[in-house]
Amino acid sequence: MSPASTGASTIVGAVPTVPSTVASAPASDSDSRMTPGGPGYRRMSLALFLAGVATFALLYSTQALLPLISGDFGVAASQASWTVAAATGGLALFVLPMSALSERYGRRTVMTASLGVAVGVGLLVPFAPSLGALVVLRAVQGAALAGLPASATAYLAEEVRPKALVTAIGLFVAGNSVGGMSGRVITGWVAQEWGWRVAVGAIGVLAVACAIAFRLLLPAPRHFKAGSLAPRVLVRTVRGHLADPLLRRLYAIGALFMTVFGGVYTVIGYRLTEAPFSLPQGIVGSIFLVYLVGTVSASTAGRLVGRLGRRGALYLAGGTTAAGLLVSLADSLVPVLLGLVLITAGFFAGHAVASSAVSRTATTGRAQASALYQSAYYIGSSAGSTVGAIAFHSGGWAGTVGVGVLAVLGVVTITVLGTRAARRQTLVAAH
Repeated sequence: MSPASTGASTIVGAVPTVPSTVASAPASDSDSRMTPGGPGYRRMSLALFLAGVATFALLYSTQALLPLISGDFGVAASQASWTVAAATGGLALFVLPMSALSERYGRRTVMTASLGVAVGVGLLVPFAPSLGALVVLRAVQGAALAGLPASATAYLAEEVRPKALVTAIGLFVAGNSVGGMSGRVITGWVAQEWGWRVAVGAIGVLAVACAIAFRLLLPAPRHFKAGSLAPRVLVRTVRGHLADPLLRRLYAIGALFMTVFGGVYTVIGYRLTEAPFSLPQGIVGSIFLVYLVGTVSASTAGRLVGRLGRRGALYLAGGTTAAGLLVSLADSLVPVLLGLVLITAGFFAGHAVASSAVSRTATTGRAQASALYQSAYYIGSSAGSTVGAIAFHSGGWAGTVGVGVLAVLGVVTITVLGTRAARRQTLVAAH
C-alpha cells in the first residue's frame, strides 16, 4: 500500500534497514505463512484471542470496582484510579525490554512466561492488605503482561501473510475487548454479592484457564529468527523507529485514543453509581457489555481499511469517538449508553488500524516497533485514567468528556499531518 493511500503506514525518512527475506517476500503459492482457512490459522487465532482476553481481563480487573475500592480503603476516585494506572504504567515501562527478550528467546516463549507470571500475581491481588500494596501488585502484574502485546503482533507479522495481517491483528484486539468486557461484567456481579476481593480472584481463575488454553493451541513459530540482546542493537533499532515520522504519528494516535478510553471507563462507574442514575454495582458492571461493539469494530477493521484507506478509517474512528463523548453528556441512561457504544466502536477500530499499520511499516525490529506503540498506548491509558479521574473530581462528567474531546482533536490533527505528508511525497515522486 502506497504512502499516498495510507499516510501512516510506510517508512519515510527512517534509518535505512535491510528487510529480511521472510518479511519482504511477496505472498505466493509457495508462501508458508498462515492465511485464513489455511493450516493452523484457526488455532493461532483462537490462541491469541484467548491471550487477549486474559490480558485485558487482568489489566483492567479493578476498573469497574473502583467505587467499592474507594469505599473499602476510604480514598477518593483519583487515589483508587492508581490501581488501574499502576498496571498500565507497569506495562508501558516494561513492554520495550520484554520485546527485546522476545527477539532473542522467541515470541511464544515470552508470551507464555508473561501470562504465567501475570496470572500468578492475579491470584495474590485479592489478599492485598492496603491500597499501597494493591497498587504495587497491580504494577508488577502490568509489567508481567508487557510480554504479550508487542510479542503477539510481532508473531502475527512473521507468521501471517501480509494481506491477512489487519484481520489477524483485529481478532487479537477483539480478544482484548472481550477480556475487558468479561472482566468488568464478572467483577461487577460477583462484587455485588461477595465484594471486590472475590471478584478479582474470579478474574485470576479465568486468566489461568485462558493461559493454559493459549499455550496448548498456539502453533510453534516457523519464521522467527533470533536477534541480539546487545544494548547497542536495541538502541539502534529503537532510534531507527523513532526517526520515522509516520511511526511517530502512529504512536501518538495510539496514545491519544487510549487517553479517551482510559479516562471514560475509569470514571464511568462513579458516574453511574451516583445520582441521577444510582445504579447497583452489578448493573454498572453489565454496562461493559458494550465492549462487544468493540469486538465487532476491531475484527472488521481490515474491511474498513479496504474501503476507506487507513487515513479514512482513522478519521471515521475519531469522529465516532467524539460523537460518543458528546452524546454521553446527557443526564439520561439511554444516551449515556449510546455514547459508550460509539466511544467503544471508534476506539477499537482506531486502535486496530493504527497497531496493524505499525506492524506493516516495520520490516525489521517488529517487536520493538510494536513495543513502542504499546508503550505509547498504555502511557495514554495511565494518563487517561489519572487525568480523567482528576477532571471528574473537579468538573464532573463534563470535565472527563473535555479531556477526551481534546485527545480526539489530537488524533484528527495528526492524521491531517499524515495526509499532507503523503500528498507532498506523491507530488515529489510525480516530478
